[in-house]
Amino acid sequence: MPDPLNFLSLLTGSFATPAAENPTVAMIEAAYRHHGLDARYINCDVARDDLGDAVRGAWSMGWGGFNCSIPHKVAVIEHLDGLDDSAALIGAVNCVVRRADRWIGANTDGQGFLESLRTVVDPAGKSLVLFGAGGAARAIAVESALAGAASISVVNRDRNRGMELVALLNERTQTRADLVVWDTTFRVPEGSDIVVNATSVGLFPDVEARLNLDPDSLGPGMVVADVIPNPPRTRLLRDAQARGATVLDGLDMLVNQGVISILHWTGVDADPTVMRRKLEDLFEV
Repeated sequence: MPDPLNFLSLLTGSFATPAAENPTVAMIEAAYRHHGLDARYINCDVARDDLGDAVRGAWSMGWGGFNCSIPHKVAVIEHLDGLDDSAALIGAVNCVVRRADRWIGANTDGQGFLESLRTVVDPAGKSLVLFGAGGAARAIAVESALAGAASISVVNRDRNRGMELVALLNERTQTRADLVVWDTTFRVPEGSDIVVNATSVGLFPDVEARLNLDPDSLGPGMVVADVIPNPPRTRLLRDAQARGATVLDGLDMLVNQGVISILHWTGVDADPTVMRRKLEDLFEV
């Protein structure tokens, strides 16, 4: 039990922009209350140019750590003292931890995604189509490759950024990776096993946005996943489900990331059911 005379809570939080649609604060705070932790999670809208100030401010105020989301997952690295092995390989950070006198960057995106994915399919030996090449996409691609994915097609508008990820996968993992420059309507190749949206298309408030994708190329036998938690049922997932695909929303991935982050910051192995239930209540799932 916390000391009743100690009025200094552990501070954690998130840096992103936009931040208002991010439900992480609700599920983390629910876990803190459930486990009786004297801790707070503060959702902060931090502009690109203010990221360094935010990181230094969190250190000065004694924060135990913080999450990073769009667009800071790569940019935050220059403001940290080091990276763990996973973040160093991925080249992106979504969880920062105070360790002694250092800020250390970690990446839980890919781990959270894999835990969710494995509830319906093991990526080992499977072919994966991945939309995006940003921080979340890099984490998902690397962790899927390390988990034994046979091939990964990166579909991305920016050729250079896409080729960076493809080169990383081909040079540092056993998977076969290729790039599709996303300048026309994309058709998912027949025989694809797993399709993942790791872009922000469909994120609140633009909830009806649709990937530049032929929805009729989705179908039975495919697992279609979206990293977006708000809304949980994106246009992509509705299109995929209507065509007989198995779908995974972004809530479980978000919960799994949160469990790992709380363990980093507090040493407590949080109950994921409490966190998922809070999100379901919020979104009336």
